[in-house]
Amino acid sequence: MAERGYAVLIADVVGSRARRNLRALLGQRLELASRAHLRGRYIRLPYAITAGDEFQTIVRSYARLPELIFDLRERVWPLRLRVGIGIGAVPGRLRGPVNRLGGEAFQFARTALEGVKRGEGNKFKVLTGFKTKDAVFDSTANLIYALQDTLLLKITEKQWETIAVFRKKRRLQTTAKAMRLDMSTVSRNLKRGYFWQVEETMKGMRMLMEKRWG
Repeated sequence: MAERGYAVLIADVVGSRARRNLRALLGQRLELASRAHLRGRYIRLPYAITAGDEFQTIVRSYARLPELIFDLRERVWPLRLRVGIGIGAVPGRLRGPVNRLGGEAFQFARTALEGVKRGEGNKFKVLTGFKTKDAVFDSTANLIYALQDTLLLKITEKQWETIAVFRKKRRLQTTAKAMRLDMSTVSRNLKRGYFWQVEETMKGMRMLMEKRWG
């Protein structure tokens, strides 16, 4: 059977050894994420925990990948994720569980994640890595995410809470009402949480994905 190109996401939890009952917590968060992301047509198969704190899936839409990554980070918070994305061939039919599948895309995602763990090519901490056959795309995507990750590492718990509510409501007034805060506090949390900058990096990455991968 011919091989098609897919985007594979493999992730693990930063500092997992310091967390008690991690697998149970991660499993609960990923179950909810799987339901939402399957319903929203972000992913093709439910997230599967493969070993300890590591899990993976196959992405459905290239263009929506930036939103998927950010939404996943939000949903598993306060767990912090390292994410590797590989784009390449996957042989055969896509049948769950995802951890029984393999191929080039999975190998690329694994390489990307290991590169994030080792800090390859960076003098600063990153959380996200891309690996494909296109070196120019990889360089651009990894630069965009290096900038985004620098911002993500500074977001506080309260700012994440505000971002999560605002992404659902999309208005300062309704967000403030839902959180029982004044609008100035909501606005300040979004600004200090670098939400607008992160949205711009997601927009730029989405355009890059659409241009290169369709």
